[in-house]
Amino acid sequence: MHAAPAGRRALVTGSFQGIRLAIAEALAAEQCHLVLHGIASPEQQQAACGRVLAAGALSVSCMDHDLAAADRIDDLMATVLAAGPLDILVNNAGIQQTAPLAEMPTEVWDRVIAINLSAAFMTMKAALPGMAARGYGRVVNVASVHGLVASTHKAPYVAAKFGLVGLSKVAALEYASVGSREQGGVTVNCICPGWTETAILEPQIAARAASFGGDREAGIRDLVSEKQPSRRMSAPAEIGQLTAWLCHPIAHNITGTSIPVEGGWTSQ
Repeated sequence: MHAAPAGRRALVTGSFQGIRLAIAEALAAEQCHLVLHGIASPEQQQAACGRVLAAGALSVSCMDHDLAAADRIDDLMATVLAAGPLDILVNNAGIQQTAPLAEMPTEVWDRVIAINLSAAFMTMKAALPGMAARGYGRVVNVASVHGLVASTHKAPYVAAKFGLVGLSKVAALEYASVGSREQGGVTVNCICPGWTETAILEPQIAARAASFGGDREAGIRDLVSEKQPSRRMSAPAEIGQLTAWLCHPIAHNITGTSIPVEGGWTSQ
């Protein structure tokens, strides 16, 4: 099986930090041209571009369209596609706000669904026809373990992630017969991370570690043990490597899947 060719072009939404930036770096290491996207300061954008270029990207550009607005998503995809073919689409932008269902503000529901689900529908709708015409394309939607199991106080987030899993299966079926093994075909898959060691979790990790005399690993084990039987978090780079592998031609027959990376959470 042929190695992944250099020069593919990838759009990664919400890609300026955490898992999202790790995915961009993993694709950069495959010598892709990267389009980064997200709401970030100029300094954050510059830092992310530097990391992606250092990882091996052939080029990098940045977009900052608000994915809560349908017209801005249209503008994003029109701009990206006008600059050249898009081979890889990673939908990774997402927000979350917790509250009991009866107390969840309707405007929060609308925004979470818009960014976490509707935006993926719109980017896929724009990108997939061109992929099909060329016989190769990859869509990787970063869902969540909460696209497979529910949790209290997360109604819009869980609804969006379950919806993203279902949307991905529909798209996978519609494009399953496109292309060939040699071309790589067009595939659509979800990755469903559980606890992943990102900066946003550091306050929780530090608080748990303090209960164990500052032992960070003990704090992490205690923090994740209720849900994640492995009692260890994933690293963002691991999600990045899985994404990059799904984009290889060798993965031409892997489509419509929702791959859990959650230490056994959903096996309980």
